[in-house]
Amino acid sequence: MAIQHSPFRLNVRDLVNRPGEMREHRLAVPVGEPMGEGIIAVKEGSELDLAVRLESVHEGILVTTEVDAVAEGECGRCLIDIAQPIEVEFQELFAYHSGEAFEYEVQDDHVDLESLIRDAVVLALPFQPVCRPDCPGLDPETGLRLADHPELVTAEHSDPRWAALAGFQASEDQGTGDASDASQQRD
Repeated sequence: MAIQHSPFRLNVRDLVNRPGEMREHRLAVPVGEPMGEGIIAVKEGSELDLAVRLESVHEGILVTTEVDAVAEGECGRCLIDIAQPIEVEFQELFAYHSGEAFEYEVQDDHVDLESLIRDAVVLALPFQPVCRPDCPGLDPETGLRLADHPELVTAEHSDPRWAALAGFQASEDQGTGDASDASQQRD
């Protein structure tokens, strides 16, 4: 049975059972299928830059990987196209096959980093990506980008659901007293 070649699958034959040996790789790997869903993802056809260190230890091969990529999508506030750098680092032990169950094992003198890299990249994607931290978003009435039309920015509109709380203001001494002050105020 022929094993499909994957750029994420690295041969470690020269490191197996040689504690103290180490090898480093720099790889540029094309993304075969998108990493991430939603409004931002590392797109198919883009490239992952990998810095991989393979270290032989008694239990297996210790893999330390740094991944650099560019995620593309839309700003969650104003919907313009954005590209954000993604940088992740992880370390995982690929154990030698033994009687114990390990999540990752050296198989046929290879380590396969694809699922680890995919998981690390997807978890590093921002949940609500923005083009800039202070992006004002879209005008709720016209749908125009407020960053392009500053004349549409008005005074802070308060959410009517919070109107009942608008009259309350925190006093300056609130929260500064101790428990004895609170008991004296009750008396």
